[in-house]
Amino acid sequence: MSQVQMPKSTRCYVEISRSQIAANYRAVRDAVGPGGQVIGVVKADAYGHGAVEVSRVLCREGAAWLAVSSVEEGITLRRAGIPCRILVMAGVMPWEHEAMREFQLTPVVHSLDELPLLEEGGVIDIHLKIDTGMDRLGTRATASQIAAALAAAPGVRVEGLMTHLASPTDFTSPQTDEQIRNFHEMATALAALGIRPTLMHLASTNAIAYPRRDGMLPLVRPGHAIYGYVSPARGPAPHPLFAVKPALSWKARIVTIKDVPAGARIGYGGSYHAMSPMRIAVLAAGYADGVPHRLSNKGKVIAGGRFAPIVGTVSMDLTTIDITHSPQLKPGDEVTLLGREGELSLDAQQIARTAGTISYSVLCGIGGRVKRFYTD
Repeated sequence: MSQVQMPKSTRCYVEISRSQIAANYRAVRDAVGPGGQVIGVVKADAYGHGAVEVSRVLCREGAAWLAVSSVEEGITLRRAGIPCRILVMAGVMPWEHEAMREFQLTPVVHSLDELPLLEEGGVIDIHLKIDTGMDRLGTRATASQIAAALAAAPGVRVEGLMTHLASPTDFTSPQTDEQIRNFHEMATALAALGIRPTLMHLASTNAIAYPRRDGMLPLVRPGHAIYGYVSPARGPAPHPLFAVKPALSWKARIVTIKDVPAGARIGYGGSYHAMSPMRIAVLAAGYADGVPHRLSNKGKVIAGGRFAPIVGTVSMDLTTIDITHSPQLKPGDEVTLLGREGELSLDAQQIARTAGTISYSVLCGIGGRVKRFYTD
């Protein structure tokens, strides 16, 4: 990742590589093959990477589709001039229908009760989501019930049929194979009733990376992979079809440095007890910026070319680290919260394991006040 000189006024920031986003997208596209299409998932502000900028990169790379969570997210992209088809995956509220049409967004429909409301504005293309066993969003209606509901709403055209897999990395469980089988059985039953969507999709990042029989359809929905991550698999999984690299690094500056004696108690509640004299640095980043509170007394950063442990409780705006072995550091210097310095690296999956969470949460949790910078 290329480096840029940040203004000294920047206390905490992330740096995002456009070229790495593009390379990750191409890796997935190549794994899918020449007949496939890729829906770039840019919901949740592109997993903290900046939805508008990431969408621009993906459109330049040839993505025909993007996926967001809400109408509001879709409108943000349209107002930024993003021309790709945009799929709204997490539901459209009744009062959002007019805006959805105005901004040419494509809704995912989860309930047959939505069809009459959608038809009120005229002919519309939808993607119908089938609940194949995750028991979250998606209809559990039978094929005949779906056909009857569509016949009663002739202005609604099913362009796409989709589902979502609950456990695609778990090769010790039959759940994913059962969901894929349920999806294909529904598609076959609908086809027998004359409903043949031109697009079908069920695979997100992990189901693309670790493909199952009949699970790789021509349309796929990578999210995490675009940002440089594939979750580790459990059980007898195949080797991942592609390799990607993180596109984001996260830095914070040192606010102050001090030497503390043996016996000093550091942070709220005196949660860290210094067993010997030590030098500490206070960083301009805390849980309000997205540093997980659970990293208190067990996380680490990269400071001065070395790993430096977090000592004391992560505060709202500040985090304290032990720099006893990096005495050259001074106030204003940068440390790496996530990213690489020389041979050392910390990625979101490593941080998540320490914090007892998932890498998605680490990336999405990087706060809005953390400045975003982009490199080519």
